[in-house]
This record gives sequence, structure tokens and C-alpha cells, in this order.
Amino acid sequence: MSGILRQAVMVVHGPELFDSGEIRWLLEAVRPARTIVAGVMAQTAAEESGLPVECPGTIPSAVLAGLEGPAFLANHGKTAESGKIFGGIVASRLGDRGLVHLECSSRILYAWNAANPHLVRALAEVTGYAVEHETSTGDTELSVRQIRGCIPGEPVYVNGIIIGTATAGTVILRSSGTRIEPVSGLHPKPHGLEKILRSGPVDLRHAWCKSGAIRSAVPRSGGHAPAQGSVVIIDHCGHEIYSRLPDGCCGVLAIGDDTTAVCGHVCAHRGIPVFGIVDGDRDLIVPAGFAPGSVVVETMGERDDDLGAEIRRQVHGETFVWADWVRSVLAYLQGRVTVIQDLRQA
Repeated sequence: MSGILRQAVMVVHGPELFDSGEIRWLLEAVRPARTIVAGVMAQTAAEESGLPVECPGTIPSAVLAGLEGPAFLANHGKTAESGKIFGGIVASRLGDRGLVHLECSSRILYAWNAANPHLVRALAEVTGYAVEHETSTGDTELSVRQIRGCIPGEPVYVNGIIIGTATAGTVILRSSGTRIEPVSGLHPKPHGLEKILRSGPVDLRHAWCKSGAIRSAVPRSGGHAPAQGSVVIIDHCGHEIYSRLPDGCCGVLAIGDDTTAVCGHVCAHRGIPVFGIVDGDRDLIVPAGFAPGSVVVETMGERDDDLGAEIRRQVHGETFVWADWVRSVLAYLQGRVTVIQDLRQA
């Protein structure tokens, strides 16, 4: 059976396997041919671990669909139920391929649909996980999306934007043209729904939907950004940061409370400072952490969207000296913001 494992690709979802240390046990037990990491915070945790993994910057179903030969999903859900739900969603997007799913939160090996029986047996043997055979089902209405496994009180995201707070275990959304409408289980956040509207039509079938904090571990410090280079703008789309970070980036302009938190967390390990513009509408989705040189300002009676639009006009794809650019922006904003985080050297 070990032969199929030596050919297998392990697709890891989420940061929990890295933060808990389970990933090292999996790598030693399974010894896969390749390990591919899916997800923004998973990539951050993977980079911090220093383990030999690949990070293509796409979702698990897309990674698995593009692979030939044996492959399996490794996940650790926030609860055993949410872990199983996630595996079912991934399996439903793979059609007739089937999915072999190691769920570490419950130590169960799910064989979804037409899962490879040889791979299932081999993984069960080396991990000791109990095997359960399951059949996935997707939402029957194309315009309706169910986000299951929610915990009341936690934030709910669509494509990285928080659209409200869960009030039930299942949140039901409906798309109507360019709009997303909450049907049940959600206390909506109008500002978040407005941001979704501005971003254009959303295909709920393939949208990235999630609830809860996106990582519980604090970021680890790492590299150092150049003092001079490009400034990247991340405006209410923190989940896209990896795809937008070029070589030679000296800093990030982050617009929005949660976007600033995500950018600070992701960039901390690379040593890239962040200038964050917030208005106090934060949801504590990830532990705070910023690289040296970072500054966070809170608006005084203005929305971060509007103030951010002004500042982003001062970034024209030029080369900047980060410290000088930050000083000029703070001078421009004098009297309109309060500095709530300043990690510049004295």
C-alpha cells in the first residue's frame, strides 16, 4: 500500500494543521510525493513553518481538480461538524472524481463519492483514522448558498468581505442580480453588503464563503522588506494579498479594519510594513500583528472607504521610500485621524 502514498499529493487546507503541529506528523506518517497548501492563512502558516510545501494561491477544489493521480485533502475544521461539511463542499465541486478527505479534528477518513479505495485503505493503515463513506450534495438552487457549521455570534464572509454575524448554525444567502440578500441565519452588516455590491456580480456557487476567525495563532516575525520600492494597495480584499504582492514591495496601504488586520498578519512574517486606515468597524477575525515600520490610523468621523480613496490617489505605481511616504501621508491626514498603532523606529 505504501506505493500509492509515495505517488500521492496531499492538499492542505487552513492554518490549523501547521499551528497545531499536526502537519509534521502527517508528513512523517504519509510521506506524500508533494504537499500543496490552499488558502491565505494556510500559506502564512506554511511560510512560518519553513516546511517544503507548495502554495499556488488557489482554493482546494481547484488544486485537486488540476491534479492527475492519487491525491487527498487534509483539513482540521474548527469543529468536527464543520470539517465534515467543508469536505462535502469540496467533494461536490469535483464531480465524478471523488474525494479522499483526512479530517484531523475528528480523526475520521471520509471517502466521498467515488473515492479511490486503494488510497483510502493505505491512508487508514498509516494514520489509524476510522473510515466513513459519504455522498456529497450541493445546493439545489443556483441562486442560493447555504453556509453550514456556523456558530452564532461569529462573522460570516463572502469572498473575504464580512457581510454580517451568524445567528444560527446555517446561514442562507440568495443572489439577485448583483446583490446578495440574507435569507436566514444572518444579522447583516450593511456596509459589508455594500462592498459586495461595489465589487460586481457574485456567483454564489463558487464564491469563497466562511464563518469564524480565519486564524487563531499570532503571526511570527520573519524577513525584512526593502526600505524603498512599490506600495501595494489592498482595499477591503485582504484575501487577495498574496496574489498582489510583487517582488520589491516596501509596504502595503490597507483600507478597512479587517483588511488591515489580515494584511498586518500576513505581512508580519515577510517583514513588510502596513499603513492601515480603519474606522473602528473591526470584527477580530485574526490576532493582530504588524512588521516594524507599520502605522495604523483611525478616522475621526469619516469612513475608511472615503479616506482610503483619497490616499490611494497618492500611490501611482512609482517607487517610494516607505518611511518618507508614511510621513507625508500622516502630514496630509493631520487633524482627521488618530494614530492607534505606530511601529516606526523612534
